[in-house]
Amino acid sequence: MVRDNPVIEKVLVANRGEIAIRLCRAVQEEGLRAVAVYETPDAENRHLSIADEAVWIGPGPRKDYLDIDRIVMAAKRSGCQAVHPGYGFLAENPALAAACEDAGLVFVGPSAATIARLGDKTISRTLAAEAGLPVIPGSGILPPGQEGRRLAVEFARTHGFPVMLKAVAGGGGRGIRRVDDEQALADQIGLARAEAQSAFGDGRLYLEKGIVRPRHVEVQVLGDSHGNLIHMGARNCSIQRRHQKLVEVAPSLLAPEIEEAVCQAAVKYARYTGYVNAGTVEFLVDADNSFYFLEINTRLQVEHTVTETVTGIDIVRRMLRIASGRVLDVAQSDVACRGFAIEMRINAEDPKRDFAPDSGKTVAVYNSPGGPGIRLDGMVYQGYTIPAEYDSLLVKLTVYGFKWPEAVSRMARALRNFRIVGPKTTIPFYRALVAEPEFMSGSFDTGYLDRHPELFDYRDLEAQEERIAKLLAAIHHHGKNPYAF
Repeated sequence: MVRDNPVIEKVLVANRGEIAIRLCRAVQEEGLRAVAVYETPDAENRHLSIADEAVWIGPGPRKDYLDIDRIVMAAKRSGCQAVHPGYGFLAENPALAAACEDAGLVFVGPSAATIARLGDKTISRTLAAEAGLPVIPGSGILPPGQEGRRLAVEFARTHGFPVMLKAVAGGGGRGIRRVDDEQALADQIGLARAEAQSAFGDGRLYLEKGIVRPRHVEVQVLGDSHGNLIHMGARNCSIQRRHQKLVEVAPSLLAPEIEEAVCQAAVKYARYTGYVNAGTVEFLVDADNSFYFLEINTRLQVEHTVTETVTGIDIVRRMLRIASGRVLDVAQSDVACRGFAIEMRINAEDPKRDFAPDSGKTVAVYNSPGGPGIRLDGMVYQGYTIPAEYDSLLVKLTVYGFKWPEAVSRMARALRNFRIVGPKTTIPFYRALVAEPEFMSGSFDTGYLDRHPELFDYRDLEAQEERIAKLLAAIHHHGKNPYAF
């Protein structure tokens, strides 16, 4: 077990890119030293210049960021006392937390036992039911072969289609398939099992009753090892593609009494499971405002920025303090959500090609927006080449407005002023989205993109505008117009 009140002076940031920069900044603001790790393809990544030190962990790509022994060795050799995994990679792998504990390192997050227990979707559902939370009807783990298919069909006939076929070890929107009839169910089980085994090293599956067009909301919780536990309000992350979130909003846009009920349910679950550090309890909210426990993510979320924006509370710094054994310095009465925040993930993807990554391209122009209420979390710059080996996220754009219409109009302005020339990005798609009446009203759900295919008919950045942007970049670089005679 981790020592009580361990002395932390250096923290290994076991991640890359945007989130590594975010973690390094929080570590440094706490008066600690941040140590970055990197694979060879990331040798020029910006997170290395932000950190106080950097440790090469291997040629990569990706495999060394996933190598627990290398991460622990890098922490020990650089004199770190703690490891923060961020999100993605090893963040929800209990083996990393256990390895840190065995090596005398502090893992900035919940314990290995908590991650293992709550990361199993069937166990977390059982615990939610025990805690008295409403839970979507589920099948339990489906055995392999014909028996699993028989039980799956029996469950679907009892509860009706659609059903959601899920990987027990899935997370972050991965390992989920919607199934609408018996033939598709028979066809999908084998494929889903193989996919889950490949992605998570665990081929177990289960079924849930499908909730049609729900709102997907999640509650940020923080708990310390002294029994203090709070929520920081709810977020709405209903606008998704392939179960991956595109837009996040805080607060949740639910009626205040419904949001409060959801938040109290999240606290009840976290307290029942003895949760320590930062976590996110997720729910589906039906059209009649009935809500159901979905899962818990035992890590920092990509969308933590919107919660920080409306509460003014730095989640990452609290994670570090909790990990060091300190008492949480925020009481529930201190948490007040003021205004609205919207986060949009600016990815190097082509929305018109089912959000296919546009890797290998170089950013010829990078001109970001600024002004009141704008927050940027990213690692892209002019001259940056989009790697094929890693995630396509370039920068997270978060805006704040005192009222929802103000937040929407500020996001529209920020997107108009955002120029990334070179790769295809999600910016033009978002420009169309913020002008759509349903989004402007704040009444969207998980079926939003299916109802609005017209959003993908946006006009691409005009060739003339792109040429002008490239010319301005060349003038800035050379100090003169390189094309002038």
